[in-house]
Amino acid sequence: MDAVEQSEDQQTSAITGGIGALSLSSTDDPLTSQFGTLNDLCYELSSLQDLASRGSWRSILDKVARARKLSLLSKPHEHLTYLSYNVLALTKLRRFAEAAAELDSLDDGLDSSSYLYESYPHHYPNGSGSMVPFVLRWLHAELPSKLGKRQETLDRFYGLLDLVRTKLNDKLSKGASVSAGLWRKRQVFVINSIISHHLSHKEFSVCLDLMKDLISLRGDTEDQNPVLLSKLGYIQMQYGDLEGAKATFDKIEGLVKEKADDVEMKNLVSRNKALVYLVAKDYVSAVREYEECMERDASDVVAINNKALCLMYLRELSGSISVLESALERVPTVALNETLVVNLCSMYELAYVNHSDIKRTLSNWIARVAPDDFDTSCTRI
Repeated sequence: MDAVEQSEDQQTSAITGGIGALSLSSTDDPLTSQFGTLNDLCYELSSLQDLASRGSWRSILDKVARARKLSLLSKPHEHLTYLSYNVLALTKLRRFAEAAAELDSLDDGLDSSSYLYESYPHHYPNGSGSMVPFVLRWLHAELPSKLGKRQETLDRFYGLLDLVRTKLNDKLSKGASVSAGLWRKRQVFVINSIISHHLSHKEFSVCLDLMKDLISLRGDTEDQNPVLLSKLGYIQMQYGDLEGAKATFDKIEGLVKEKADDVEMKNLVSRNKALVYLVAKDYVSAVREYEECMERDASDVVAINNKALCLMYLRELSGSISVLESALERVPTVALNETLVVNLCSMYELAYVNHSDIKRTLSNWIARVAPDDFDTSCTRI
């Protein structure tokens, strides 16, 4: 069974959760943009964005297919924007080969002159630079790993990181603070993506170096980021450096004391304490910390899931099941994730002889309320 940890980019919503930083448009600076709304930027872009936020990925595929069939996209950047949503939707639906084929349909790669604004002066008389949405570059790096080509993904991500840093330095040298802020977010997102790939293969020393680099970036030196420090602590724990992790968590607690009214930060501190207790198999103390989190925020799914696991380890199986079932009833949009459902189904298998019927009922409910990309195989029916 799996405990859940809180990371900055929340890779479960890895692709969509980072849309703000990734950006499906290529407009760098909203303060200098000529577009007042999303629909000014691209045909029915607000509709695509709404469908993505609701997890309606099949509807996005239908919308893109219709727009292409009826020739509703008149400008080059609109075709790239719709292609980005199409690749994103296929990836979320785990149709990775189709997503890769869609990317391969681009002429001469992402850096082709075909995708420069200045190549189309009649459409963009004052435009310059690449019109490739950043999310497309991120997907281009991520997709090979889904097809068993891990090294290709790492090579592409490190190349993407070089591009992002070049762009960031350029924006900073020009005093373009808004654009620089956007590229700084992209830098953090890409580094987090690289860390996730190294972490999945237990390459802890590389992860630690990357995390320390991330924490030391401009913007985190004067005001240390508790979320980033927590991720460093998680990596230290997996690396076996328990004392180092405790020191990191203590530093976070000191930072958060200055933010007395910030519930999210208080819960972060409590979850860190609980994780230390959990590793030490002090499940009673861990449950106490998770309960404090839930009292402050009843939708804290990390605390909910991990409290249930601790209760199970304490042989309170009915209580652990009740915690997860209650969460799914109260906050389904937050609690409905594959890790929590896998844990709940494992508990059903331990607790009930007729667990197949109970899991089938759960699966039917999930089919009614879950987003398109939810992996229903996690119920193990």
